[in-house]
Amino acid sequence: MPTHPATPFDGQPFDGLLIGASLATLDGGGYGEVPDGALAWKDGVLAYVGPRAGLPGAPDTLAHQVIETSGWVTPALVDAHTHLVFAGDRAREFEMRLQGKTYEEIARAGGGIVSTVRAVRDADEAALFAQSLPRAQALLRDGVTTMEIKSGYGLDFESERRMLRVARNIGQTLNVTVRTTYLAAHALPPEFKDNADGYIDEVVAWLPRLHAEGLVDAVDAFCEGIGFSPAQTRRVFEAARALDIPVKLHADQLSDLGGAGLSAEFDGLSADHVEHTNDAGVRSMAERGTVAVLLPGAFHVLRDTKLPPIEAFRAHGVPMAVATDCNPGTSPLLSLRQAMQLACTHFRLTPEEALRGATVNGARALGLHDRGILRVGMRADFVAWHVRHPSELCYWLGGDLINTVHANGHRLA
Repeated sequence: MPTHPATPFDGQPFDGLLIGASLATLDGGGYGEVPDGALAWKDGVLAYVGPRAGLPGAPDTLAHQVIETSGWVTPALVDAHTHLVFAGDRAREFEMRLQGKTYEEIARAGGGIVSTVRAVRDADEAALFAQSLPRAQALLRDGVTTMEIKSGYGLDFESERRMLRVARNIGQTLNVTVRTTYLAAHALPPEFKDNADGYIDEVVAWLPRLHAEGLVDAVDAFCEGIGFSPAQTRRVFEAARALDIPVKLHADQLSDLGGAGLSAEFDGLSADHVEHTNDAGVRSMAERGTVAVLLPGAFHVLRDTKLPPIEAFRAHGVPMAVATDCNPGTSPLLSLRQAMQLACTHFRLTPEEALRGATVNGARALGLHDRGILRVGMRADFVAWHVRHPSELCYWLGGDLINTVHANGHRLA
């Protein structure tokens, strides 16, 4: 349990000090509980994490701002897999599926991913930003201060570029951390029908240009029978490796094509979905430190029955993250806390595992090691909750449990 600052108090006041709540630091085993805790920060970094009784003086003499609260404080949430930049919606398709229509019938009626691609291509940057910003704001209001946002609904150079620019703009506008992921290898655009290899040529050619503009933090692909083959995915990953860009992968959601192992082979940050991942894939992930990103929203909406190999992940020590997969087709989910609840209900994660999945393991899935735990020296990203125990974050179905949200020491909500 952390109890004292890393260095003695030097007499210079903290920027802020929060007292009165219990802390779920997630530092060490369990929740890392600190009853009647204190949390201080300076220059955007945590400077004290421990019991209020361990403070080196009276609170009002230690900080420019003292916040007295109750309930619990946790690290701020990290949503490690979203597609929240898009135009339009596919609510009508949801209704059609419930009426018995097949994916093929919906696609023939102009639905499916092609409808989202069409809407994104028709939207200029301002319109795309205006439609996408409220989704990011909803995540922030639910405690998320770090989020990944993928491209993948443009499927041509200018539209993919526009999506990534909008993602960057969202981060700047909300003062949250946005990690951008290039996912042009998401689906085959209509103009490349029956020419997947030709489209991959374009995906590979666009990557250096977008990376040079500072728009790409990671590279992803959809490795499935209805997406791209392992060989085609490998070409995309080799292009990323040549530019020293980390990779992650939509892996083994619908079938076992060895996607998790492929991501691990390239030292992937994560393999995401992983419902069909086999034991060899799990072992490869464990050896390379690749995070399993669980996406129970899509599992729920698609009424899937194939569970990810949770026990194998536990047995081999594979870190498990939990994310919303916010997207217009299969996971229209705007609450990471709801994703945590679904992970407990469908996948039998414990509330502690789910909270770690949406904090420290979510950060690890984005290659970020400066957040996700309340520890001296980490970023001052934290949430104060109106709860009596951290398990309530996975217990309540909806509701407003937020007291305050801070990122880099600044209050955002």
